[in-house]
Amino acid sequence: MNGLKTMVLMVTLTLMLVAIGGILGGKSGMTFALIMAFGMNFITYWFSDKIVLRMYGAKPVTEVEAPELYSIVRRLAQRAGLPMPKVYIMDEDQPNAFATGRNPNHGVVAVTTGIMRILSREELEGVIAHELAHIKHRDILVSTVAATIAGAISYLAQMAQWAMIFGGRHDDEEGGGNPIAAIVMMIVGPIAAMLVQMAISRSREYGADEGGARISGNPMYLANALKKLHIASQRIPMDANPATSHMFIVNPLSGGGLLKLFSTHPPIEERIARLESMRMGR
Repeated sequence: MNGLKTMVLMVTLTLMLVAIGGILGGKSGMTFALIMAFGMNFITYWFSDKIVLRMYGAKPVTEVEAPELYSIVRRLAQRAGLPMPKVYIMDEDQPNAFATGRNPNHGVVAVTTGIMRILSREELEGVIAHELAHIKHRDILVSTVAATIAGAISYLAQMAQWAMIFGGRHDDEEGGGNPIAAIVMMIVGPIAAMLVQMAISRSREYGADEGGARISGNPMYLANALKKLHIASQRIPMDANPATSHMFIVNPLSGGGLLKLFSTHPPIEERIARLESMRMGR
């Protein structure tokens, strides 16, 4: 069900991008939107892992340097039927983790120094299993493409705003639509794209929680880890880029109120409740 929902949302994002390009620039706008999306996705597919690892100063570690972490990753990767991913550590106090890599053969698991300090071995296993589930489900590619398309929509809207400020373009045989529709799309488009991207991210988090629980063999490993990580992430700040916040196991950006409505992560209480129901066989 999550897979079907994600596919529908991805198609929705793509259609939104094409539609906005058409409204703002007619047929040439649609073509430009598709070319831009293709170019951004090409770059993201091949280089996003290197970009995000460098962004957070993640360093590769060997088995000698982190024997317990390596042991956990290797054993769980074997249980998941995955190649051994590369292991990285970020020098960050906030306990958190993410996975990256364009496919299972290029998988990367990155954890912060903070997460290794506060979690027990079983809880760390739950977190690593969650990240391996992301790799197995190819969620990284899906989430990255979704974020890229959403970013392209916002970029188109910003271009249209500057075009209107500095004279804009003249609607002619290109069929660019009426200016009122363009103004509405400039305002509504980026918001709608963000909401769709968040829906995709939340759907994949639920799937990784379930998949990770099965890989680790005990859903309470992850449930207990999430409780600790949620509390710690609120207390310990992290200088995270909002564009990459969806990658982490818990949202690295603290905030409440309306900010929770725009979070790329599902409510932590709901994630824990689902894991607890798996333990009870419901």
